[in-house]
Amino acid sequence: MNYPKLKIDLKKLRHNVETIVKLCKENGIEVAGVTKVFCGHPEIAKAYVDGGVSYLADSRVENLIKLKDFQIPKILLRLPMISEAEWVVEYADISLNSELKTIEELSKIALIKGKKHKIILMVDLGDLREGYFNEGDIYQVVGDILNLKGIELIGLGTNLTCYGGVIPSPENLGRLVKIGKNIEDRYGIKLDIISGGNSSSLHLLLNNIKIPGINMLRLGESLVLGLETAHGSRIENCYDDVFQLLAEIIEVKEKPTLPIGEIGRDAFGKVPQFEDKGIRKRMIAAIGKQDVEFDTIIPVDFKVTIFGGSSDHLILDGTDSEVDYKVGDKVKFNLSYGGILRAMTSEYVKKELICE
Repeated sequence: MNYPKLKIDLKKLRHNVETIVKLCKENGIEVAGVTKVFCGHPEIAKAYVDGGVSYLADSRVENLIKLKDFQIPKILLRLPMISEAEWVVEYADISLNSELKTIEELSKIALIKGKKHKIILMVDLGDLREGYFNEGDIYQVVGDILNLKGIELIGLGTNLTCYGGVIPSPENLGRLVKIGKNIEDRYGIKLDIISGGNSSSLHLLLNNIKIPGINMLRLGESLVLGLETAHGSRIENCYDDVFQLLAEIIEVKEKPTLPIGEIGRDAFGKVPQFEDKGIRKRMIAAIGKQDVEFDTIIPVDFKVTIFGGSSDHLILDGTDSEVDYKVGDKVKFNLSYGGILRAMTSEYVKKELICE
């Protein structure tokens, strides 16, 4: 099957990576390229490596296994499950951690395997997802970690904007740097990495705001979409159409916009609401909520709008378009980060890599 299809322009992706890596390096920051949005696809990840990232990073061990042949360090982004500790030590050079019990299990497995597993300890600066919140707890657990064999504490990290929407600032990132310095002074160690979050931290660099002490960012959305994510602003000289979705039209009919009859629950258990726009040219494309969320895709033809749909059907309004769409024609969409993630995850969406 050829459609629906996700087209991935590797030349544009590499350009984005090179542009953003250059910006970061000018500020003393290395980039961990986050591969989870494209499920660790090795050929797409190669554009990251060719573009100059220093690490590959993913939330799923399954994706890190796909990346095992790349000769740069791999990072597990999601806190490890104890049940997967053996796989973490085998396929991740570094993992982000916030639970001593898990770190102890990683230590045990690393000793059995004769390895040294590196960890970045996560600090919660107020976004309230993962990480130690109280500074006293941070200093105590560092002491416990340093007594473990098979484990090497190489740095601190934080995550912002992903849950609480807290925007990175010189103040909150400065606190992370200060905690790192306190740890170094207290325990006489050197932390190689102070990881200041994700693509939302780029807004500081883009506005010439220095973040001294931060030397690594974990970037995904900025690389694939050319956006900083604190405010959703475009990054100059970057592409936002590296990934584009094509879906085939399977029906074109003139129909009312209001269903006829008593309205109950739809296929997803919700009672839908409709606006009466009269008779419209309604087009059905062969893709549905099993593949993408409709609010994460944007028709390239801006005069086409999305009515809604179901598991396998996307209903579009083509009335105002200057294109006379017919059955068999393809409709093209740009995608948000979440849209790329869902489309890449769906086995029903064909992936086509463009290398030229």
